[in-house]
Amino acid sequence: MYTIGFDVGSSSIKAALLDIESGKITGSATYPETEMAIAAPQPGWAEQEPVDWWDNIKAVTRQLQYDHPSAFRQVKAVGITYQMHGLVMVGKDKQVLRPSIIWCDSRAVEIGNKACKALGEPFCLENFLNSPGNFTAAKLRWVQENEPELFHKADKIMLPGDYIAMMLSGEITTTVSGLSEGILWNFRQNTLAHDLLDHWEIDPSLIADLKGTFSEQARISKDASAELGIPAGTPIAYRAGDQPNNAFSLNVLEPGEVATTAGTSGVVYGILDEPAYDPASRVNAFVHVNHAPEKPRYGVLLCINGTGILNSWMRKNMFSNGQMDYHAMNDMAAQVKPGSEGVMVFPFGNGAERSLGNRDTGAAIQGISFNRHDQRHLCRAGQEGIVYALAYGMEIMQEMGIRLETIKAGKANMFLSPVFREAFVNTTGAELRLYDTDGAAGAARGAAVGGGLYASLKEAFTGLEDLGQQQPEKNLSSLYQESYGCWKDQLEVILNQH
Repeated sequence: MYTIGFDVGSSSIKAALLDIESGKITGSATYPETEMAIAAPQPGWAEQEPVDWWDNIKAVTRQLQYDHPSAFRQVKAVGITYQMHGLVMVGKDKQVLRPSIIWCDSRAVEIGNKACKALGEPFCLENFLNSPGNFTAAKLRWVQENEPELFHKADKIMLPGDYIAMMLSGEITTTVSGLSEGILWNFRQNTLAHDLLDHWEIDPSLIADLKGTFSEQARISKDASAELGIPAGTPIAYRAGDQPNNAFSLNVLEPGEVATTAGTSGVVYGILDEPAYDPASRVNAFVHVNHAPEKPRYGVLLCINGTGILNSWMRKNMFSNGQMDYHAMNDMAAQVKPGSEGVMVFPFGNGAERSLGNRDTGAAIQGISFNRHDQRHLCRAGQEGIVYALAYGMEIMQEMGIRLETIKAGKANMFLSPVFREAFVNTTGAELRLYDTDGAAGAARGAAVGGGLYASLKEAFTGLEDLGQQQPEKNLSSLYQESYGCWKDQLEVILNQH
């Protein structure tokens, strides 16, 4: 028996097949090979066409089926993970009404801030654990204000993973975890965020029906089966946003456990058993995948929008017209000492950053000397800048009571770089534990739990491979701490200008 997990990212779609008996990933595939486009019709905007996600789901599934035909015929459940905070709108015919306003779009920041002031900041933090900020609900309000004719055509709103589930099954549903990430859930009342919806005059009937994160949410339709080859009637048994799912994929489920990832965006995600919030809403709390009213679990999420996308931008625009691969860039970065000989990169060029108080400062490169520095310094300074941005946000998490002594990560994306890993542990002081997993693998394990193929969450991780650990080194830590201090001082100058 097998399960399949889909990871609907903003850069690519990934799929993984899990062998239930061994607990190992049998095969995986990614499509497209190059990053998916993100449209920016205006500064600070970011949109994608949901149909492109679906087309790439079909492509990656065909590849997986071609590579593993026997296993594919034995798929017993499907799991979905997806880029968080996006807005998909459909009419009564279930056709998409406009491009999805995705996670790194900044247009709704002020709309969310105004609602927070109107409802009262203490009320929002105590009930939603966040300011409405720039999340899904605020994006919906933006459409209501700026595209009213289109808004009135909407029958349901969805998150990206809800859209994929609709295309797989024909049914429109969502989860409490999903609503919490959109600031559409009242934690205190354990119900929809009616106060916010009423304030914005948004009809709650736009919200889809609720399903459990680990549950039979829907079944593969005949139409989807014909397109994908997954047997009709196969249950969709798990759905979660990419960061709660990344934590799940690393078996981060209990208070005190922490996960991180560094893909297009970078995230540190820690678990608490009591609701908590940052008074400035610079980091955010959501319902974790294993949350239950009688056993609450909350994920505190730090997100840095400009992470792997900075590395990608450098590769495309500064290194051989995009012909240089990331491995070569990592090798170049390793040729320079910690601190990049004074070159500093501030990776805030992918929309408003929550850790900076929802300010969109733009990215910056400082300290370049034409007589001393070259591409190698930029490679290293870029990776260090990402680490420093994460460390800056992690200080906020520590103020909330999150212990950052051991952090788990999949050995993927930026964590493939030895320089990045070295900078991470020596700047933050945390031990880093690496595992052979990714988002699609996590979704496949979640489907096995939700589909009843594993008896417990613990059983789902019997095949998870530990790839070792990396700890801070005293002589390197002092170098990185000094460099980080200089970077942080300069960041304060930048913030004072915005």
